[in-house]
Amino acid sequence: MGAMDAALELLRRVFGYPAFRGQQQAVVAHVSAGGDALVLMPTGGGKSLCYQIPALLRDGTGIVVSPLIALMQDQVEALRAAGVAAAYLNSSLDARGQQEVESQLLAGGLDLLYVAPERLLTGRFLALLEHTTVALFAIDEAHCVSQWGHDFRPEYRELAVLPQRFPQVPRIALTATADQRTRDEVVERLSLQQARRFVASFDRPNITYRVVPRTNARQQLQAFLDGHRGESGIVYCLSRRKVDDVAAWLAESGVAALPYHAGLDAATRTANQQRFLREDGVVMVATVAFGMGIDKPDVRFVAHLDLPRSMEGYYQETGRAGRDGLPAEAWMIYGLSDVVTISQMIAQGESGDERKRVERQKLEALLAYAEATGCRRQLLLGAFGETYAGPCGHCDNCLSPPPTWDATVPAQKAMSAVYRSGQRFGSGHVIDILRGEASERVRQLGHDRLGVFGVGAELDNRRWRSVFRQLLALGLLEADGEGFGTLRLTAASRAVLSGARQVQLREDLRAPRGSCRGGARAASAAGSLGIAAHEQPLWEALRALRLRLAKQQGVPPYVVFHDATLLAMLREQPGNATGLAAISGVGAAKLARYGEDFLAVLNAPAKAEAAD
Repeated sequence: MGAMDAALELLRRVFGYPAFRGQQQAVVAHVSAGGDALVLMPTGGGKSLCYQIPALLRDGTGIVVSPLIALMQDQVEALRAAGVAAAYLNSSLDARGQQEVESQLLAGGLDLLYVAPERLLTGRFLALLEHTTVALFAIDEAHCVSQWGHDFRPEYRELAVLPQRFPQVPRIALTATADQRTRDEVVERLSLQQARRFVASFDRPNITYRVVPRTNARQQLQAFLDGHRGESGIVYCLSRRKVDDVAAWLAESGVAALPYHAGLDAATRTANQQRFLREDGVVMVATVAFGMGIDKPDVRFVAHLDLPRSMEGYYQETGRAGRDGLPAEAWMIYGLSDVVTISQMIAQGESGDERKRVERQKLEALLAYAEATGCRRQLLLGAFGETYAGPCGHCDNCLSPPPTWDATVPAQKAMSAVYRSGQRFGSGHVIDILRGEASERVRQLGHDRLGVFGVGAELDNRRWRSVFRQLLALGLLEADGEGFGTLRLTAASRAVLSGARQVQLREDLRAPRGSCRGGARAASAAGSLGIAAHEQPLWEALRALRLRLAKQQGVPPYVVFHDATLLAMLREQPGNATGLAAISGVGAAKLARYGEDFLAVLNAPAKAEAAD
């Protein structure tokens, strides 16, 4: 049997998948033959198989560098369920547990071992590896090595020691998101100049992207969640206080919502994360401290209540929805205050000037994405150097193209007011000037005597906020973070003021656009998946069985089977073990362990009909 025949046999027998997807086969062949690789593949694209199968094909143990305990545990539980000898070494194990894993490693009893970079780089562990056979090193979440990435981990940089200590062992670095600057640094810091690069499309066609200006955050979120009742999802907030407030409000509203942020004690964070992973329909309200390495495949939505700091962060966070390939939604609301807040955070940070400059550029790119009138998928993929033919036909701008208006004159008025007031004030004060609102502060500063006072009375506050937000997105104004979010003109402002450049802005609708499916959607987790009413009883029976088996084994339900696998069972309704084995995601170990129970549920409707 050739190497790739053996790889395909493992894919089918162990993992239950009929064929490789995309570039998986090319990566597996290259790494199995001993080559180094840099793999850029979207979340849900099957990165794990790119090192798991080579580790099973090659002699020895595959060592996987992983940044988070939760990620290690998820991966190991899933591998063990598939019959793979896998383990992890981290602080969650006591001394005896760690000793048992080390003994297994030395005895050659492990196919895969997951470790944190800090442990891997200790002299003791490196010495331990020198007394065993290492099949490969897999560096997961490789963007953590880059100062330009959104999850920088300084300890990742020390992984450059691996090719020096183990020159014959292939290395594969993997990430779901990295712009060109980050990719280049990953290659440099990990000494992967000779590695073959595999760059898959970053497109997640099953995710619908929607972005709306913030009007009333709670009302907008409630309307959105009404279209996702009973579904698992993540709601991201910028601050810990906001996380706590939103989680408490949702819980009072009857939503199974939990908070997660670094300010909670470790026991609470762990308990909340376990509930999210092991129960259906839980909504996690979190800061970006939550998410990396969470393998839960049936997250049906990710909602942002604040603007993230970069396109990379946004892509990574929204990518936690729909990992199973089934329909999912990425929804975001934002306002001008987000730009000011993040600009202040950047300015007050400890990073150097170059780092701050890049962070401001990334924020500007994300704001431009939020304010865009064209296909969002084209813009999102373009941020990663990928050309998308588009339009995609299922982002909000494609489904309901926003109207635009000639805002050249209002833009000129806005810029003039910013300039005449000294470029020292935020949008609220400048809008008061434009609308002729003689507030105490306006009078105190003498701004009611400016020539621009009252020249913008034809627009209300909401319209002016929209104008300023979009001028920032277009780079025609900038927010000075060091000056408490004050607005300033840019080099591009001159062309507008002189009349050489026209300004077309999006017309923000008063009624916030909600979920694509809206309130008419079925109020259950089955709604997103297109399950018909007559299919509902069998679907719920399959999910109930999965949950019972998962609780018995102390693992999340998706470790038993993904929603995609249950959906295939529902649609194909196999009547015997041969038919069940043909379902994608049902490997030999799972067929032996769960087959009889699932076939009993699948055949129950037929038995009931026969009895009638």
